[in-house]
Amino acid sequence: MNLERPSTIFYGWLVVAAAFVITFVGFGSAYTFSSFLDSLQHEFAASRGSVSAVFSLAGFMYFSLGIVSAPLADRLGVKALSAIGMTLVGLGLILAGQAQTILQVYAAYSIGIGVGVGCAYVPTLGAVQRWFVERRGLASGLAVSGIGVGTLVMPPFALWLIADIGWRNAYTTLGVLAIVVGLAAAFVMEDEPGRRGLQPDGITRTIVVGSLQAGNDTPVGQAIRTRRFAGLYLASFLSALGVFVPFVHLAPYAVDHGVPASAAVWLLGAIGIGSTIGRFFLGGIADRMGRESFLIAMYIGMAASLPTWILGGSLSQLILFALIFGLFYGGWVAILPAVVADLFGARHAGRIIGVLYSSVALGTLVGPGAAGFIYDRSHSYVIPIAVSAVANAGAAAVMFLAARRASAGRVSR
Repeated sequence: MNLERPSTIFYGWLVVAAAFVITFVGFGSAYTFSSFLDSLQHEFAASRGSVSAVFSLAGFMYFSLGIVSAPLADRLGVKALSAIGMTLVGLGLILAGQAQTILQVYAAYSIGIGVGVGCAYVPTLGAVQRWFVERRGLASGLAVSGIGVGTLVMPPFALWLIADIGWRNAYTTLGVLAIVVGLAAAFVMEDEPGRRGLQPDGITRTIVVGSLQAGNDTPVGQAIRTRRFAGLYLASFLSALGVFVPFVHLAPYAVDHGVPASAAVWLLGAIGIGSTIGRFFLGGIADRMGRESFLIAMYIGMAASLPTWILGGSLSQLILFALIFGLFYGGWVAILPAVVADLFGARHAGRIIGVLYSSVALGTLVGPGAAGFIYDRSHSYVIPIAVSAVANAGAAAVMFLAARRASAGRVSR
């Protein structure tokens, strides 16, 4: 069937742009944490393990709250949830700048950034899935590329602010910017194309059953009891154990190996560059090669790249690691929501993604904090890096076996 598309810009791409800004603000703010790590350690005389646990707790909050925020978005709308989330992110940063104890930093980050990103992230991703079908991988990749660009821009910007106005004023400045920019993006968000009399992908002609718009649309309760979901859940948990360790510990690792702090912070920027490339360009490739196979390849890529971190001692070697790791990390983040929508349909994708991301929350809670405490005892990152690589290899194996079993089941029927 020859499908017609409007000559004007499809509003779905504006939704993607708004999602880009929301993920840029939310995760960019979260990933500035490494820029503040040294200041927080000195201010509160805290160990690296206890300070890095702040990031772990915030990550746990924003990934786990998708279980709550997705149903709330169905009632209140993604526009309202995104606005609430961006406001909380900004307030969390402002309160972190006023903290007098490390416990107050914990509270500001977990309640502010943790709950704020948790309110906005999953509903935003769920909305993007409903606006696209045939170009879902590309749209999802562009939407979450805000995380990569935020990782590139925000940590160096935060470090510049810290050097110029101090860490407390830097937090306040970032908080105000998060509220202003985040609310502007939230205003553009829209739940689904039907609200504007449109259909997915900008198609204007009514689509018959069995065409691109039709999907299996599995209810949440049924979806989470399937083997496919169980495989996705376990793989996501295993991967998350190691994926976020570099975001907290790569810059301190570089400083330990003689790299100046002003240069080490750019390693997060290198991860951001790699992940942005992964999100912008690999999503379209995934649409062609098969999004589930692509997801497995991303797990394998992260598992293979992590050991090169151990071998890196110079800034150039660590930049190379950061770029390669970021590429696969970006592809993973971009395609995971699209795989959920492919397997279970787009109608309930937001809620299913919310449940799935609780596995990422658990991995994030354990991984970076545990790596910090292991470092405090051993003064080495070898064990955390090795475990991170093995965990991602395990994630690839789990997904491969789950896909193979599902394929065998279809053949037998």
